[in-house]
Amino acid sequence: MKRMWGWLGLVLLLWGLWTAPSWAGLQDDRYDGNIFALYAGNGSLVPPKVTLEKSRQSDRATLLLFYVNDSRDCKQFASTISQLQGYYGRVTDFIAIDVDALPFGAQFSSNEAGYYYKGRVPQTLIFDRQGQLRQEFIGVVPFETLDDTFREVFDLLPRSQSLELRPRPVNEINVELVPPTPPKGENLSKGAVQ
Repeated sequence: MKRMWGWLGLVLLLWGLWTAPSWAGLQDDRYDGNIFALYAGNGSLVPPKVTLEKSRQSDRATLLLFYVNDSRDCKQFASTISQLQGYYGRVTDFIAIDVDALPFGAQFSSNEAGYYYKGRVPQTLIFDRQGQLRQEFIGVVPFETLDDTFREVFDLLPRSQSLELRPRPVNEINVELVPPTPPKGENLSKGAVQ
């Protein structure tokens, strides 16, 4: 009996050494769950809250993202999408579509997300508030590039003029009538005592 347990233990030990661990990570193409929850800390992106058709009917911009959970590029890009949602989530519908869930060979209308899928991930499309496609990107795109597109969609100042999200002035008179805001710790009046 001891001999049988010994052989069984040896077989299990050798089997454990022979099999490779199945850990996934940010730098590989292995599946390990919802990439937005794991790598971006934002599981709220999936499943999408609205369809593309509903989003295009509203007065909101739309970011449509095609991804797969077992792609290194998609895993790395998940945090960028989550950061964008932090800035634009109140005025933009974020629709993340796992392409593994798209029906194979289906015909889609232009109001369905699958219509825009081109076979590569990550694929990002940005629609303006009128539902018109403004930009399309394939692959990992820097935050700044996507932010620039959103700044155009919402008519915001370029990043070079404003790090925070501020609308463009309507005309020059409004800009001149509003006094500049002093930096912290400074006062614009010459005789002011701090």
